[in-house]
Amino acid sequence: MFDELKQKHIYDLHIGQKAFFAKTISESDVYLFAGITGDFNRIHVDEEYAKNTQFGRRIVHGFLIASMVQHCTSELTTPGGVSLNYNFDMKAPVFIGDTITACAEVVHMREDKPIVTLKIQCTKSDGTVCIDGQAVIYMVSDKATFIKKDA
Repeated sequence: MFDELKQKHIYDLHIGQKAFFAKTISESDVYLFAGITGDFNRIHVDEEYAKNTQFGRRIVHGFLIASMVQHCTSELTTPGGVSLNYNFDMKAPVFIGDTITACAEVVHMREDKPIVTLKIQCTKSDGTVCIDGQAVIYMVSDKATFIKKDA
């Protein structure tokens, strides 16, 4: 499907390189995510129930918000990279109607293997950080180069 010459490689990346993705979260996003994942926790889908929680209204699935960084990691590293690990904290609730900006930034590139570490973060339009963590990406397009180098 992808032209081999258009594969991204570790040398296409540099420390500090960033990608962004912004989206306003809709009610249909929440219901579609619930349907895909099977997570129908009442805090996400039942307004009457959510009114009686500490949030006072429904909150968006944390994993829906965290998944927004995938656009950013893909923009930086694909085709040619695959996810090895995601590690993140959910810092603040997101509500339907909030606009979220996801960001991924290259913060480390290993010299011994084609592995890149990205800082990942999602923020609300008011600047509140709601997701904070990192992603580790393996640049499969560079596997042969690193094998030859090590041999």
